Amino acid sequence: MKRDALLSTLLGLACLTAWEVAVRVGHTSPLVLPAPSVVAHTLWLGLNNGYLWPHILHTLTEVVLGLLLGASMGFVGGVVLGESARWRGVLMPYVVISQVVPKLALAPLFIVWFGFGTLPTVVMTALICFFPLLENTVTCMQQVDANQLALFRMLRASRWQTLWRLKLPAGLAHIMAGLRVAVVLAWVGAVVGEFISASRGLGALIIAAQGSMDTPLMFAVLTVITVLGLAFYKLCEWLERRLLETSFELSTRTSS
Repeated sequence: MKRDALLSTLLGLACLTAWEVAVRVGHTSPLVLPAPSVVAHTLWLGLNNGYLWPHILHTLTEVVLGLLLGASMGFVGGVVLGESARWRGVLMPYVVISQVVPKLALAPLFIVWFGFGTLPTVVMTALICFFPLLENTVTCMQQVDANQLALFRMLRASRWQTLWRLKLPAGLAHIMAGLRVAVVLAWVGAVVGEFISASRGLGALIIAAQGSMDTPLMFAVLTVITVLGLAFYKLCEWLERRLLETSFELSTRTSS
């Protein structure tokens, strides 16, 4: 793992070096493609003078709220649809329809319904990121080992006990995989939402930088989004490892 991380880091450094050399040798204008050193300088100035921090905190708030709302809806909805074949048959087509409709096309409606600011962006983020968790939860609950399910029935376990002691622990890896996808999509939803309905946030800052032809600032903001999105993804991976370890320890104690 450490070797893979080292190789990945070296690959990234090689790409940045090639980018820097290509821009300097080709005398490319910063308005078209700024060098990594120019982007780093712009990013440092924005962080040092405090210009970027309010936008970062605003987007972080929207991502966290949208992710919490969307993940909660996805998990609860996945459990309900996974437990009930009737509700799954009735509601699943509408869930799919809600994802087929482009969220960008719904943005003007969200502005009419919720106004400008944080709320429409949070709603858009939640709608974008809830489906992966719902789909993975439904799928994993339908793929429980038949022998284990028969054993729980023989032991006269209640539906609630079967859910919390068998189905959810067995499908934890799939559920967390859906959460990882939702974390990535939450950043997409928040930034795209800010493109349209916000005056603050990293997405709004990209639009402002585009209007003023400040390409280095655009790349600096994209760098911030990339770093924060990667940090959220790594945090999700850490949470998944901890939950799987805890689940394995509990199952070991129960079996012993």
